[in-house]
Amino acid sequence: MTRINTNVQNLIAKRTLDSNNHSLTTALNRLSTGLRINTGKDDPAGLIASEGLRSSKVAINGAINNARRADQVVGIAEAGLGEINALLLELENLIDTTANEAGLSDAEREANQLQIDTILSSINRIAGVTAFNGEKLLNGNYDFITSGVDGSHLTGLQVNSAKIPLGTNRDVNIQMVSSATVAEVIGAGAGATGELTAGTTLEIRGRYGTDVLSFASGTSLSDVAMAIQAAQDLTGVTASANGGQLYLKSTEVGSDAMVGVRVLNSAGSPGDFTVTGGDIAYGLDPEVTINGARATTRGLEASVISGTLSLEVQLEEAFARMTAGASTTAFTITGGGAKFAISPEVGLIGQETIGIGSVNTGSLGDHVLGRLSSLGRGQANDIHSGNYHNAQRILRKAQEQISSLRGRIGAFQKDTLETTINSLLIAFENTAAAESAIRDADFAVETSSMTRAQILVQSNLATLKMANQIPQNALSLLS
Repeated sequence: MTRINTNVQNLIAKRTLDSNNHSLTTALNRLSTGLRINTGKDDPAGLIASEGLRSSKVAINGAINNARRADQVVGIAEAGLGEINALLLELENLIDTTANEAGLSDAEREANQLQIDTILSSINRIAGVTAFNGEKLLNGNYDFITSGVDGSHLTGLQVNSAKIPLGTNRDVNIQMVSSATVAEVIGAGAGATGELTAGTTLEIRGRYGTDVLSFASGTSLSDVAMAIQAAQDLTGVTASANGGQLYLKSTEVGSDAMVGVRVLNSAGSPGDFTVTGGDIAYGLDPEVTINGARATTRGLEASVISGTLSLEVQLEEAFARMTAGASTTAFTITGGGAKFAISPEVGLIGQETIGIGSVNTGSLGDHVLGRLSSLGRGQANDIHSGNYHNAQRILRKAQEQISSLRGRIGAFQKDTLETTINSLLIAFENTAAAESAIRDADFAVETSSMTRAQILVQSNLATLKMANQIPQNALSLLS
């Protein structure tokens, strides 16, 4: 090569040096950032995939934080319910103690009533002040809002969970498939109009207890029924006489209802009092469908649980005993509930809801037995009324309601929130690993590439120096 205007060897060496410098710069950039993809030109397809994974990571992490916040919120509510439950247990002790009338002075009964009033006030205070970040949790603020509830068909309603699309409502239709029944036993004496023809002792058994009643010869069925009626609070059995027969029925309906009659002794023949069709009977629970799904029933209570709706209803007895298929009722859930977004996908599918109703003394209990507030001074079931049995039943109903709500919150924490958090943590790990495989730099590879590029750059520099000296050889032809 003896041309001097164009040094081809220099151009070749310069191009190779630029390429090796670019490789060295790329390796240094990746080592300094820890990323294999720093700009789109590094790997366009890889950049698109990794950005999608980064977005998923942000969504998953947000869902994890939301689930943890939800756990904190309902945890505070559960703690408040725990305190209310402790107060109810103390209230139970006061009712049981005060029922021992002959063993207490008037001053002690008055002191017990004062303590009961204080406990009721404390329950209302806890229900009103338990809050998270200023949001009240136990005052009904997070209960679901309903409209169109027919009080002649439903005496109680608790919506536990409902997913309602934005801007819409959820209709709930309840239909009786088969009616609820009471337990019933029919008996009669040997007399012409069903009266007892000999002295007879009857054992009357019901859900609440057993009573033994003795009757003289000639006692009419109406008198027998009156005696059984007088003890219905003890036994849970009511009675009526009609057409020469004695009808004994449970005061409640459903499979828990029971009536039993047994003749203990008779001064006459064993046939002085006979029972038609068996001396013990049980009621039947109704069969109910809610929005077409078969509900779980027990007595007058019906509940259904699905992915979009979970609720419990208290049926009015006359409605539950209507002709099957002829009795229906409906209402609408218009909103409310505590809503938590615990999924990376924001929307109805990633939303979980829980209804937390009011737990003040005006809400606990039911309309049949009475409300917990009726145990207060001057109310229907205060100590001075002497209605200890009914007061205890109201109290135990309240305990059942608080325990049920605590159990529901606990299940929401354990089976929904905790499992969701664990699942999301695993998803986050796998998503991060997938993104790392695409985007992160392999330090072993990049260190090797950097070392190679450094050696090549140094070699290129030496080669470029030699290429610049080649045109000088042409000068030897001029000498």
